[in-house]
Amino acid sequence: MESRQPLFGLINLDKPAGITSRQAVDRVKRLVGRAKIGHCGTLDPLASGVLVVCIGPATRLAEFVQRQTKRYRATFLLGRTSPTDDVDGEVSEIPDAPQPSRDEVVATAQELTGQILQRPPSHSALKVAGKRAYELARAGQTVELAARPVDVYSWDIVDYAYPELVVDVACSKGTYVRALGRDLAESLGTGAVMSALVRKAVGAFHVNDAVSPETLTRANLTDFLLPPSLAVVDLPHVELDADQIAMVRHGGKLPASITSPACQELAAFNDAGQLLALLTRATDGRWKPTVNFTSG
Repeated sequence: MESRQPLFGLINLDKPAGITSRQAVDRVKRLVGRAKIGHCGTLDPLASGVLVVCIGPATRLAEFVQRQTKRYRATFLLGRTSPTDDVDGEVSEIPDAPQPSRDEVVATAQELTGQILQRPPSHSALKVAGKRAYELARAGQTVELAARPVDVYSWDIVDYAYPELVVDVACSKGTYVRALGRDLAESLGTGAVMSALVRKAVGAFHVNDAVSPETLTRANLTDFLLPPSLAVVDLPHVELDADQIAMVRHGGKLPASITSPACQELAAFNDAGQLLALLTRATDGRWKPTVNFTSG
């Protein structure tokens, strides 16, 4: 463990399809008593795979897990549409829909790589005038969400036998994979609904290493508790000495010289590899703790 606190870490949970992310996390919540708990990146009931759960002080690291690259395997059915962009909505087949070739699919996926503007699904948890978009959509209201930038790092066509298309996608936080399928199909002159989704990885958290909620018990929970440092693997690291740790403990600033001038954010550790704090550069160039796990 990276802290003296008994429950301070992350669990790589393998969320099963058919339940909400909240239901999956609630199964863990029953095991942790009064410890805080949260999760990073909601998966729809249709989806399964990696759901990173933060326990204890690690709930303050959720933002940093969210920043890490997401990897998905998605299955789409072409020539179909639904209000939800997946098979959880009422699916309609498109009469005489075109059947694009594999080469056409590959070329179109390339056009949807890089930073793109994506219009989130109308059936999403984003808020419109204080209400969830899906609540308005279910009530019969027209919901038009503004397009926003997301990063799609790569597509890989795993299998294609019309109408079924299986792809691996690597993307940034905030990307709706079902909307990627929708946009891919629209560019091909047709429609698509997502029929299955597995989140294969979030940064260093991989589905092959994930634990199912049913496996966890009060007796074995700590066996699956991962170090909080995994939440900040993408940040530059710095090791603090005893005097610097004392300064951080009291909210003091550290000298600008502890790392490169180009760096703006740091994960600070002690010599035992325990995550102590996250530091950001202040206006005077020195380093101030913004998330602080030191105590005593």
